[in-house]
Amino acid sequence: MSSNPQRYQDADAIAEAILARIGRDIVLLLPLALGKAVHIANALVDRACADPTIRLTIFTALSLERPALNSEIKRRFLGPAADRLFGAYPGLRYVERLRQGTLPENIRVHEFFLLAGQWLEVPQMQQAFISANFTHALSYLRERGLNVVAQLVAPPEDGEGRKFSLSCNPDVTADLLRLRRRGEVDFVFAGQSNAELPFMYGDAVFDRDELDLLLDGTACEFELFVAPKRPVGLADYAIGLHAARLVRDGGTIQIGIGSIGDAIVQALLLRHQRNDRFRDLHQRWPKTDSGDLYEDGPLEAGLYANSEMFVSGFLPLYDAGILSREVDGAVLHGAFFVDDRAFYERLRAMPKAERQRFRMMAVSFTNELFGDEEGKRAARVGARFINSAMKATLRGAIVSDAVEGGGVVSGVGGQYNFVAQAFALAGARSVMTLNATRQSRGQTVSNIVWAYGHETIPWHLRDIVVTEYGVADLRGKSEVETIAAMLAIADSRFQPGLLAQAKKAGKIPQGYQIPEEQRRNTPERIEAVLRPLTGEGLLPRFPFGTDFTPEEQRLMPALELLKQKGRTRMGIGSLLMKGLLAGKPTDEQAVCLERMGLHQPRNLKEHLYRRLLHAALTETSA
Repeated sequence: MSSNPQRYQDADAIAEAILARIGRDIVLLLPLALGKAVHIANALVDRACADPTIRLTIFTALSLERPALNSEIKRRFLGPAADRLFGAYPGLRYVERLRQGTLPENIRVHEFFLLAGQWLEVPQMQQAFISANFTHALSYLRERGLNVVAQLVAPPEDGEGRKFSLSCNPDVTADLLRLRRRGEVDFVFAGQSNAELPFMYGDAVFDRDELDLLLDGTACEFELFVAPKRPVGLADYAIGLHAARLVRDGGTIQIGIGSIGDAIVQALLLRHQRNDRFRDLHQRWPKTDSGDLYEDGPLEAGLYANSEMFVSGFLPLYDAGILSREVDGAVLHGAFFVDDRAFYERLRAMPKAERQRFRMMAVSFTNELFGDEEGKRAARVGARFINSAMKATLRGAIVSDAVEGGGVVSGVGGQYNFVAQAFALAGARSVMTLNATRQSRGQTVSNIVWAYGHETIPWHLRDIVVTEYGVADLRGKSEVETIAAMLAIADSRFQPGLLAQAKKAGKIPQGYQIPEEQRRNTPERIEAVLRPLTGEGLLPRFPFGTDFTPEEQRLMPALELLKQKGRTRMGIGSLLMKGLLAGKPTDEQAVCLERMGLHQPRNLKEHLYRRLLHAALTETSA
């Protein structure tokens, strides 16, 4: 019988064991996001920092960290609630040193996907970033000489005997273990046991003998990182309601994390459970050319989920009987997850037989058709792969991962994979969602542009684009048809300028005019259509719960307004003037000011912050 794994209760001891086996040139894989063996990684980083003869190369993605408390307002808002909102998650030492600029030359960190927007100002991370489809990461790791995998693992649950689970992250590791069984790769598999991880099935299950080293001391247990739910705004809901009409009953769905993903789930629930209200609502939108894309009926045949990310929104769909179409006994196949505290608790408490319906698979399974292609084609019928974008051009190119100056915002991840699947599968479509506008330096700017100096999905793979103003069906369309469809879902404040650019380029007739009904794409129209549903409780700001307290929820829009106004002198000046002229705070505002420690200001700075926040609270409650 194998003696594996060798067990340790001290991270330094397991780091020493890795060095003894591998030597002083370590090529380390830390799984994407939640699955990182944090204590093992930190011990190896500490060793390499102390000993420059050790060469440590780390490959990973989505290195989790709490938001930086780099402003007075952030410290007041997030500081007292950090553990509740993000979990008592230990920091990653290489992240701390990258932020500080103190990572030594003998340590290299290469990420395939970054926390969105968090690393734009860190040259070392920008320079070491590797742009890749997530499915290509495995081959790159093999080429770079991967020799250690350090992963968080779930210990055996009752009835599983010698079995461990990769839980949240079979993504790349499951394929690496398969290759190692066949003798095609060799590496040290170092696990860190964490009882908070739910024991997940599918590709995630492996025999304990496959672990070479295991860190399972109670001192190394820690609370999982929590990704708090963000509030869902009316523009998000508008996007979700449009996207929900694109989903085929009896089909396949993929969605991502975030407020738009939550809006899509809530819209699907509305379509299924309150179909009369769902249908009535869509009679009030401007009409865009959609062909036979739309379905408005209840989802009686059910859906099957094949999604790189297993997001918590799939659970309400399951509870409602929508996520019910089984493929090999599963209603969902996913490759990784990181979500909120309630999601982890729900999976841990779920009976084994029910949890086996949510199978965690290698990313090569979820993101590709290769390998059992016939079975995957039969399973993934009527697929709608729904992803988010930052920008889109009038000609249908999608920008999701970087800015035109070269700064990497996030990464390609699996987005291109799912677009490719949408074109390869009969009846499948790729759906890109984005807000039509955003705030930049205190100004409203369009996310639909004529041209942009970077693209994630090229314009020849244009398919469906959804904004709060409607649906643009671009697949197989000519240039003029594409541009007209994109203009129809752009914010009307920017339509004239965009149309002029298209005419100047000779891509649309000089006499073309945007139809009258499509020239009313304004936030006020979204408000008029959707506000009644919020009054009925059908479009709540947090449809699936939140760890934010009521006063924190009230503060969030005010702090966002303060952030935007603070980008310009005029904005902050006007807000301060309103604060100086404001009367006594209401009882609700007083509670919010107390939560921020500004109910009894002690100096001039706190008096100013109090005035600004009072004004922002007043403006956002109007």
